[in-house]
Amino acid sequence: MIVEAVYGYAANSMALVADAGHNLSDVLGLVVAWIAIVLSKRAPSPRFTYGLRGTSILAALFNAVFLLVAVGAIGWEAILRLFDPQPVASMTVLIVAATGIAINGFTAWLFAAGRKGDLNIRGAYLHMAADAGVSLGVVMAALVIMWTGWVWVDPIISLVIGGIIVAGTWGLLRDSAAMSLSAVPRWVDPLAVRRYLEERAGVVQVHDLHIWSMSTTELALTCHMVVPSGSPGDAYLMDIAHRLKEDFGIQHTTVQIEIDPTSACALAPDHVV
Repeated sequence: MIVEAVYGYAANSMALVADAGHNLSDVLGLVVAWIAIVLSKRAPSPRFTYGLRGTSILAALFNAVFLLVAVGAIGWEAILRLFDPQPVASMTVLIVAATGIAINGFTAWLFAAGRKGDLNIRGAYLHMAADAGVSLGVVMAALVIMWTGWVWVDPIISLVIGGIIVAGTWGLLRDSAAMSLSAVPRWVDPLAVRRYLEERAGVVQVHDLHIWSMSTTELALTCHMVVPSGSPGDAYLMDIAHRLKEDFGIQHTTVQIEIDPTSACALAPDHVV
């Protein structure tokens, strides 16, 4: 980041300076992700009964918002440069940006394996991959400027890369915002979960069903199940919890058993919370 900032200023390349600014956002994003991982491992307390697992959701949301803000700054500077083109030391830009591709690409590869199972790691991966993409765009801009002298290519490439980053970050913003609002994750079908619970032996009704994210990697479920034949026992409940974990990825299940179907539960209507 420091090298890109210094050489970007010296080479008068807005694209390279913008890449340095984007790297700064990545450094901060990685720090936030690391803090969230550390905090999420803390034991529950009487006040924070789930521990601090939810900090990983906040970190993912912060990363998405911060990245979009960084892209906005890049876009603004690019537009200004379009109206006032400046000469660019293209060879310096080419060498520094190529180094950035190697470093950011390798870092993104380190995060690639865990990006599908953890939204927080996905955010870190997107940051690194986006940085490698930005550096690639800067290299392309430097080559075109060297061959043609078209200095306006520098801000144009920055705008194109900004659009690509926004497209890739939108999903992270959407998922992290939904998680912060306790929405059912997109990869879990709540109707399928309800159907599974309703088909358990002895169950005549399922209500007050809630599925939400405790963290970027852990899901929780609570529900009321009406079983007129009486309490089905611990083995029955443990089997449900096991199947929910294996089939739907829900790790934390709480089930309330109700016996009398004629007793009106205050939480029975689906619209009641």
